[in-house]
Amino acid sequence: MPSIGLWNDAQRDLEQLTLAVFVIRKEGEGLQELPEDIGIVIEGVQVLHGLTSVASACALLLGLIYALNLSNPKPLHFTFEVLQKIIMHLEQQKMSPKVQNLYGRLQN
Repeated sequence: MPSIGLWNDAQRDLEQLTLAVFVIRKEGEGLQELPEDIGIVIEGVQVLHGLTSVASACALLLGLIYALNLSNPKPLHFTFEVLQKIIMHLEQQKMSPKVQNLYGRLQN
């Protein structure tokens, strides 16, 4: 668990988010250092924390979206579609034209 002051600051910021994977690092630490916490926020509520990696957090977030039957936030619609259909290979036959175009470019 992060230090109290760091966590309180981060908690206020996380409460403003609709859907997010968060990584909390000590101030001044680089990307080589292990983060203080990795977790998931849904509608301002921290639903998971203490995760081992951002990759596992993203996979768990997709699982939570499916399990809780949540819709993707409009500003992140294509981001989640790429994660689901290209990265995770879920329902690839239902790609939107934009994601199909990206997928084609990635194949070349």
